[in-house]
Amino acid sequence: MYVILEGIDTAGKSTQIELLKQEYKNAVFTKEPGGTNVGKTIRSLVLENDIKSSVCEMFLFLADRAEHYKRVVEPNDFVISDRGLVSGIAYAMQNFDDLEMLGNLNKLCLDGKLPDKVILLSLDKDELNTRLSKKSHDKIELRGIEYLLSIQENMIKVLEFLGIDYVVIDAKRSVEGIFDEIKSFIDKS
Repeated sequence: MYVILEGIDTAGKSTQIELLKQEYKNAVFTKEPGGTNVGKTIRSLVLENDIKSSVCEMFLFLADRAEHYKRVVEPNDFVISDRGLVSGIAYAMQNFDDLEMLGNLNKLCLDGKLPDKVILLSLDKDELNTRLSKKSHDKIELRGIEYLLSIQENMIKVLEFLGIDYVVIDAKRSVEGIFDEIKSFIDKS
């Protein structure tokens, strides 16, 4: 089973991943971008350089996704990933309005295999503002709250377009409540 935990920055993905590691000891845990050595290099390229071309940025992330799929997802029976193609497409939609093209490029990177389940941790504007005010910002977060909220909206559009089994969870809920809902969603057949 291939499960992706999605959400914009500060939604609580890292906290939930740590809890999931305790629950699903038979799963391989990974992340995108950066789940492989190649991915770490690509992540560094994107976040630490002033890339002007949105096409360049998109193809760097696609390269990471293709390598990640071959090295981590394909060889394992149960993978839980911190981010994946849903956020990849959602971010690319800020610059490209062809969802079908973006979907096809990402499917190519995954040899046509979409994730089995996606969990989307969702934040409202006030909660996002509160959480962002408590931390320093990376290049993506510096693009602003409205930018991040539009990414979150795009994630739902992507999930509906691709027809992936998904659940949206309010990230303001208690850590335990969120974890219980995630676990229930993963375990249902």
